[in-house]
Amino acid sequence: MDKIAAGVVKFQQEAFEERRDLFTKLADGQSPEALFITCSDSRIDPNLLTQTQPGELFICRNAGNIVPPHTNTTGAMTASIEFAVGALKVPHIVVCGHSECGAMKGAMSPEGLEDFPHVKEWLGYARAAALVTKRKGVALSDKDKLDMLIRENVLLQLAHLKTHPYVALQLSSGETELHGWVYDIRSGEVLAFDERANAFIPVADHYKQPVGAALHAHHAKPA
Repeated sequence: MDKIAAGVVKFQQEAFEERRDLFTKLADGQSPEALFITCSDSRIDPNLLTQTQPGELFICRNAGNIVPPHTNTTGAMTASIEFAVGALKVPHIVVCGHSECGAMKGAMSPEGLEDFPHVKEWLGYARAAALVTKRKGVALSDKDKLDMLIRENVLLQLAHLKTHPYVALQLSSGETELHGWVYDIRSGEVLAFDERANAFIPVADHYKQPVGAALHAHHAKPA
């Protein structure tokens, strides 16, 4: 805890001061570019991964980057999605899974979660992905099965997102886009689901034009 508390002081003395104008602006409201749904895993840092600043991502985190299908029962994810899409009108929603996901390991072997009943119930929202992986990946090694499940789970949660009223509304008008990503912790690679290829491909390839334009604009800035 000492390191964490010291970090707060360092933030106040250094990082906050460097961004004082930004925080002054953010104090009056937010207009994030994306709702970023990812795992609670401590190895994932959405702002580091995307090189974004405070105010640019509306972040929701939970075990397994799960999006429960919409029901009339209120939950934290449902309420957060409703606010981000309905009130903040985020133009993009990213569901980002990651390599070696402990939640997905649990989803593959739910019988090992008897001592964690709430985790087991929560991971029921990934059961369809686990069933698909079990059938499609029958000949794969355990590692390859896990990698397949991580991808299938991202696709399943994207499908769940479409059941949320404001998401469906914004998708129908083209005001919001869905994105499925998988981050590899060891290599730093990020794959994005490409509907035309029906496969996960490198982010640099999937977003080739906008990435190229953004990098060009960054390098063109005066020093």
